[in-house]
Amino acid sequence: MNTKILLAASLIAVFTIGTYGPSIVAYAQYMGNVGSQGETGSYTLEEALEIQARRIAAAEANPGAGSGTPYLDASGVVGAVAISAAVFGGIAGALFIRGRSGKYAAMGRG
Repeated sequence: MNTKILLAASLIAVFTIGTYGPSIVAYAQYMGNVGSQGETGSYTLEEALEIQARRIAAAEANPGAGSGTPYLDASGVVGAVAISAAVFGGIAGALFIRGRSGKYAAMGRG
């Protein structure tokens, strides 16, 4: 009985998220340029090319800066993965060690 209720609740949640999900998507990146009076302009191809040319020039002027993503830093991608792996691995290891002994451990296995 509980399995049927859980399955029904899960299906309702999936369909609800699927229904309301697209309506709450932020489209702010497509607004274009904003003028001095607050009006929204159009983001033209020429403006996009100008911005990209400035980004390339800034990257070439500062070759030591890289892409701006610190992969090996503790606040970067690899650092965050290493820290989270150490934390969750430590918790999992402690649970595995505790699970081998205790009141509910299987007889003859530790």
